[in-house]
Amino acid sequence: YNIKDERYENIINLEKIDKITITMEYGVESYAYIFVAKQNNEDFILYHQGHGGDFFKGKKTIEFFLEKGYSVVAFSMPLAGMNNQPIVDIKNIGVIKIKTHEQFRLLDSNEFSSIKFFLEPILVGINYIENTYNSNSIFMVGISGGGWTTTMYSAIDDRIDKSFPVGSMLPLFISLNAPVIPHYESVLLELYEKASYLDLYILSSFGENREQIKIINKFDSCCHGGISHQVFEEEVIQTMEKLNNGKFSIFLDDSHNGHKISDAALQIILKTIEN
Repeated sequence: YNIKDERYENIINLEKIDKITITMEYGVESYAYIFVAKQNNEDFILYHQGHGGDFFKGKKTIEFFLEKGYSVVAFSMPLAGMNNQPIVDIKNIGVIKIKTHEQFRLLDSNEFSSIKFFLEPILVGINYIENTYNSNSIFMVGISGGGWTTTMYSAIDDRIDKSFPVGSMLPLFISLNAPVIPHYESVLLELYEKASYLDLYILSSFGENREQIKIINKFDSCCHGGISHQVFEEEVIQTMEKLNNGKFSIFLDDSHNGHKISDAALQIILKTIEN
């Protein structure tokens, strides 16, 4: 509670930082920071960093929302940033250090899925803020692999009111034809046989006052850019219209050529959550 981290000392409207630790199977640990806004509107933003590492890389985004009165809960992907890389003794294999998501396949069984490592920290974070603070609405924003987490988690927990995956995985029939090698979690077939990416977009958007805007960097320097979304966008939008409960849309960001959350994207997110 109320920890000190000099990397964030100059952030405007920051009252304090709480740190929570999530300990899971095989000694996998994830850490989250709760940036509590000094003057706040009792709304929370969940911010999730991608495969690039520590959520410190999202400091600009965290600061943007704090200045607007939103408290922010920040996460990194498993094994990344401050999160640990445990040493595990695996039957018939031996002792190894888990350093990459691909190695999670060695831990999977009929009784356990490593997808838990990606989702449980979000669950714990939401439960913590609901039990500790007065909270009105909860929104989620993620970049790259954090965008994947945003889509996946919003699909299973309707406490996420509005969600904004940025520069994140496209449906498998598109991504598996792309030159970038996908990560373990984004191509785990036993998962997507149960719910495809199109299903996840719908589930993330469905519900009273719920909405998802998938933000695609048109000229993304890394991955998941371009205009291939045109082959599925209308189908998802029409499905949501038939369901008549929730909203899905795509914002094609052509304002830059990076793999990031741009100023234009931040303005779209802010406008959406304030309406």
